[in-house]
Amino acid sequence: MTEYYIPSGPGQAELVEKRSRFLGRVWPADSEEEARRRIEEARKLHYDARHNCWCYLLRNGPVRYSDDGEPQGTAGQPMLSVFQREGVENAVCVVTRYFGGVLLGTGGLVRAYTQSAKDALDAAGVSVVRRWVSMEVPCSYAQFEETRREVSRHGGVEERVDYGADVLLSVLIPEEQAAPFAARLLDASAGSIEVLEAGEVLKPAPWRPPVHRE
Repeated sequence: MTEYYIPSGPGQAELVEKRSRFLGRVWPADSEEEARRRIEEARKLHYDARHNCWCYLLRNGPVRYSDDGEPQGTAGQPMLSVFQREGVENAVCVVTRYFGGVLLGTGGLVRAYTQSAKDALDAAGVSVVRRWVSMEVPCSYAQFEETRREVSRHGGVEERVDYGADVLLSVLIPEEQAAPFAARLLDASAGSIEVLEAGEVLKPAPWRPPVHRE
């Protein structure tokens, strides 16, 4: 399965540029109906704003955007480009502008709408949807921090940590990294850490790039 990236959840950010307020909001969306509903919610909430510009892009679905009265090409397309550059799909973004009385010009508008969309996406965070191997990793307290580092080095995500006489980490490891991860821990611990596989799962998890070993 090919992995893909989505917003981790809703996010919002505010930018003030020459007295104009730009309120950026991002949501995950699985359908065009859901994306349109989010846009309408933003329009109703900010009914008194000069512009409610928007974009959405759905995996294997439509890609849409609107400048909502701003000069053509200064809002919706720059917002959409943020998500395309980041490789994020199943996302909807609305940037609301309260006009401050000072014209920003074409370049100023593009920069403001681009920054607003990027700030809102950063606030939302990004998750990767892919097939993971769910693993349980028992280790001693002395081995705990290095074990966590190995999870990161293999692109994994911690789900839970149980503290008792020893430590039990419940983690998700990318399927192609599962065998190297288990082998690395077994070797590094001189055979004392044996990873237990609890099955495979397809789900989103917060995205973090693998940490390379120095």
